[in-house]
Amino acid sequence: MSKKGCGFIGASCVAIIDKCGECNKIFDYESGKFCKVYPDPKSKWITGNCPSASHVKLVIKETQKINPLKASKRANKK
Repeated sequence: MSKKGCGFIGASCVAIIDKCGECNKIFDYESGKFCKVYPDPKSKWITGNCPSASHVKLVIKETQKINPLKASKRANKK
């Protein structure tokens, strides 16, 4: 969305949803709040987190512990 209107192909920008809340890519216009990156932000939140959301922190899962004895045996086989 820009001052001239929707700049995306098809010219159909949709207002942001609640999950977009504190993102840095939101612009406030007279007609509402719009995303700078995606014309339809709701479609990016369907599968989980928006790929360009600046306010969402990634959660790093712990790696599985490896038995050092088994790891050394596997390394010797190669």
